[in-house]
Parts: sequence; structure tokens; C-alpha cells
Amino acid sequence: MATQRGAITAFRLAALAAALAIVAAACGSGGATPTATVVGSQTASSVSEGPSHSGSATPTASASASLLPIPKLPDVAAMPSGKVIAWGDDTQGQTSIPKGLVKVVAISAGDEFSLALKSDGTVVGWGSDESGQIDIPAGLSGVVAIAGGGTHSLALKSDGTVVGWGDDTDGQATPPAGLSNVIAISAAGQHSLALKSDGSVVGWGSNANGESSVLPGLSNVVAVSAGYDYSLALKSDGTVVAWGDKYPTDTPTGVAVVPAGLSGIIAIAAGYANNLVVKSDGSVFGWGADEEGETDVPNSASDVTAVAAGGSFSVALKSDGTVVAWGANDQNQTNVPAGTTGVLAIDAGATHALAIVGQAS
Repeated sequence: MATQRGAITAFRLAALAAALAIVAAACGSGGATPTATVVGSQTASSVSEGPSHSGSATPTASASASLLPIPKLPDVAAMPSGKVIAWGDDTQGQTSIPKGLVKVVAISAGDEFSLALKSDGTVVGWGSDESGQIDIPAGLSGVVAIAGGGTHSLALKSDGTVVGWGDDTDGQATPPAGLSNVIAISAAGQHSLALKSDGSVVGWGSNANGESSVLPGLSNVVAVSAGYDYSLALKSDGTVVAWGDKYPTDTPTGVAVVPAGLSGIIAIAAGYANNLVVKSDGSVFGWGADEEGETDVPNSASDVTAVAAGGSFSVALKSDGTVVAWGANDQNQTNVPAGTTGVLAIDAGATHALAIVGQAS
């Protein structure tokens, strides 16, 4: 019987092989080699997500196509599980992990709270509960993805429907009537996003800056990530599209304005006013706010398989299971615990970070 360590290694190798297959397919069909940058965790929908939290999986390659395929609903039973570790701000208990929490397959960090999805399809929450964002609805089960926003939470069920709870001031916790066939979700400050199986996107909640107004005709989307008051989408051709607030930063290019020529991307992560993308070569690229160095990607962020954008900091997961963090550190949010290895997933909240560490069964 394979050990958990072996399963984790196989999982990462499969992800890297998929990325390489995408590049090889693109080159074989005459497409340009991707110049891309990093994945969002949850964000996510990695992801999540305050910061972006995506529940979507990293797109995997098709042997016969050069485009990134639209992902399918996550299969929690097939996902490696582990325990949760957390670091950074704990003023609301957001890094105080509940005792006995094991067999976790996905995590999502909201502004000052945290969510975990267990392998049995149930959800656990901890941290701030000022708006009921960690009050998991009674009987909620069959969940395959989670997303924590500013003060609201979302869960994607195995039947393709979405459940929300917590702050609903702007309707961010109430999915549109009839919403179905959803395969990934993401939540941020006061709005939510859903990716459907046909590659289309649905947004709801606050639209003060156009963050919920999905661009007309947007299609062939493989991942979504909600920022504080803007949104990102990754298309199957490896390009990124953004909408919403364009000027929340002191940089020449607004956070919702995608840098010219950005292509070959395999994953995305939106934060408060900072974005990260993963490239097919495992490198990371960032744009938007940089007051705390949150988009100054360090050289150590190489061979990356996933990223998460927090309040004013960033986190990256490397293929060897280690984690790199940079940006603001006023709450120790970039001080990754010493000896952290075997990491399966990451996410970032306003001033705290989460990770799943594989453990023997």
C-alpha cells in the first residue's frame, strides 16, 4: 500500500507533467511557448478570496489539444488530504486551528476567518464570526469546493449548485436563482464568482466598481479569482481578463488592467489590490499594488505550482512541497513556520496564511 508521502509526490508530479504537456502541445501546434506566471489557490477559486479564494483546480492538459481545458468538478475522494497549519495574525482566532481537524482536502482564508473542507464533504470554520461567516449551515454536505470572502462564505456542492452564508448586505451570499452546473467558485470583499461547465462566468454581490459585471461575451474560461473589488478570469488560451476597479493602487497600471502581452498563464490569484499568475515554466509574475513588496516576486519563487494573494503579501507553493512568502510582515504573515514541508495547498487572507500538510493515514 502506497504511503501518504508517495501519494503527495505523485500528485505534484502529475500537476507538473500536466503543465509541461500544455507547453508541448502548444509548441507542436505552432503556438508560442507560454511566458506565463502562477496559480491561485484559493482560490483557487484557487483561488480565494478581502483576498481571492478560489475553489477551482489547476487546469490539466489534454493530450490532443493545445488549449487549457475547462476543469471538472473536484473529486474530494481522490484528493490527497492532510492537516492544516496557519501563521500570521490571530487576533480573531483565524490561525487557531480547531483540535482534531484532519483529512482536509481544501482550505480558504477569508479576511479574518478560515474554512476547511474535509474529505467527507463537510466544512469547518474558525476565526471571526461577526457576520456568521463561520456558521456552517446545518446539514451541509456533499461539498467539493469552498471560498471565503470578506465576511461571507461559499460552498460548491457535488450537484453543481452553490450555497452561501454570512454577510449578505450586497447579496454576496445569495447565489442567483437557478444557478447550476458550477464547477468552481471564488469570493472576495463583497462579491462572488462562479465558473460554469460551459466556460461562462456568473458574478453577484456588490457591483460598486463593476466587479460583478462579467464582461459581455466572456467564454472559454478555465479559472476565476475574485479580488477585493475586481475580478480575474483565465481563458483556455492562457490569457487573462479583468474587470472592476482599475485604480485602487499607486501603480501606473490599475490592478484590473492586465499587462500587455501577458500570455501562457496556467493559474491566477487576485488579492486586495495585487495579482499573481503562474507561468508554465513554474515562474511567478505579479502586478498591482506593491507598497509592501507584495508583487516583488523573489528569486526563490521558482518551480511554483500554486500561489495565493493576501492583503499586502503573497504566498507560493513550490513543487518540492515547500512554501515561499513575501510582502507585508507586520503580523508575521510571511514568516512561514520553520520546517514546513510536504505542503499540498495554500491560501492567504487579509493578514494570515493557511496550508495543508500531508500526513500519513
